[in-house]
Amino acid sequence: MTLDVPRIRTRVAELLSEYGIPSAAIGVLHDGKVVEFAVGVRNVETGEAATIDTVYQCGSMTKTWTALAFMQLVDEGKVDLDEPVRTYLPGFRVADPEASATITPRHLLYHADGVEEAYGDPGEDDDVYERMVATIADAPQVFPLGHTHGYSAALGYAILARILEVLDGKRWDDIMRDRLFDPMGLTSTSSWREQVDETRAATGHLVRSLDDGPIVTPVDYLPRAFGPGGNITSTVPDVLTMAHVLLNEGVAPNGKRIVSAESMQEMMRSRVPVPDPYLFGPAWALGLIVCDWHGETVYATDGSTIGQNARLRILPDSNTAIAMLTNGGPRESLYRTVFNEILVDLGTVTIPDLPTPDPTLHLDLSRYEGVYERPGTRFEVSTDSGTLCLTLVLDPMQAEFLQKPERISYALQPVSETHFLMPPADPLEDPQTVAIYDFTDGAARYLHTNCRVHPRSG
Repeated sequence: MTLDVPRIRTRVAELLSEYGIPSAAIGVLHDGKVVEFAVGVRNVETGEAATIDTVYQCGSMTKTWTALAFMQLVDEGKVDLDEPVRTYLPGFRVADPEASATITPRHLLYHADGVEEAYGDPGEDDDVYERMVATIADAPQVFPLGHTHGYSAALGYAILARILEVLDGKRWDDIMRDRLFDPMGLTSTSSWREQVDETRAATGHLVRSLDDGPIVTPVDYLPRAFGPGGNITSTVPDVLTMAHVLLNEGVAPNGKRIVSAESMQEMMRSRVPVPDPYLFGPAWALGLIVCDWHGETVYATDGSTIGQNARLRILPDSNTAIAMLTNGGPRESLYRTVFNEILVDLGTVTIPDLPTPDPTLHLDLSRYEGVYERPGTRFEVSTDSGTLCLTLVLDPMQAEFLQKPERISYALQPVSETHFLMPPADPLEDPQTVAIYDFTDGAARYLHTNCRVHPRSG
């Protein structure tokens, strides 16, 4: 492996200072060889140095672990990805009768079920996922089953976890230990905050202004409801162990088979298109994002909690994986810059830039105007002097927490008839992309950004 670690470490330190992120742990797996290093501190108040053994919150990267465990059930013949969820959870029901009868594990794994995350407060006890399934009988459809892609932060993978619990007769946390963590030799990975070694744990940080710098987050952990979709904590070496499984047809570095080669292929090849293909990738597989980097297929799994972030990229054609865990952000520009520095050193494909606007496009802006919303999130799209604008309306408590105004407006610069570049409105933000699409009824029906879909409400 030809990697100029001192140069990259120096560059990472510069970027962390620029973005107000206290630390980053980075690992590279290339042709079976591993390089790992950490920069910065795991808590700005204590000044304790981050190391490669520092434990970070992985957020939605957890979904890939949960998907691996679920694919073991497929290998064992206990579940079929295309059988209705009701086959395994007979009482499963949402508001839409057809969705209740026909939602399958495959829909849940690649976020095409469309069920609103209306599960209330299921608490923090061991029966949390059973309670979540029981409380969604009135949950409406954000979109018809299978109609589009719409990311589910917690509910979809909680349903999968409940299937695991019913079939294995254990709670999800124990299943993950027995099916994955122990066989893979993951000594620093856990699924529940009470299992975390606090003497090694990174503390999450928020940046409300670059002048003030990072502050310790007032919210230590996500609720337990997010467990199967967001609560795993891990280290860079352990994340690279999972990456090895993904790169080597289901086999861990210790030689143990975690899933069959057939299930590993199914995880990567079974996909739905993502309406906004630019920010992450054009498709979503079973627990993995599918990226197109200049014609090369790359798989991604990312995660964010309140003040911690995780990024993993798998490049099968180059036999390479890169992981980065941070205790601040998220900043997509940090991930892109650091990973590209590494990719250039390795002589592999690099991350594509976001698209540029097309000034020749002449759109009927009235087709895009309207309100698109979900509980807790509201986007207002309007026209101002011939320019399409998007206004994000924050909940007052969220605005106060982030010390932001309740209404933040962005210009939308057209890339195509359905895709827009959204330049940042704040130095703490990065450019984003937005899809406004599905003109079945004349006006657009959905707005999709950051993997989330929001239906038109007015």
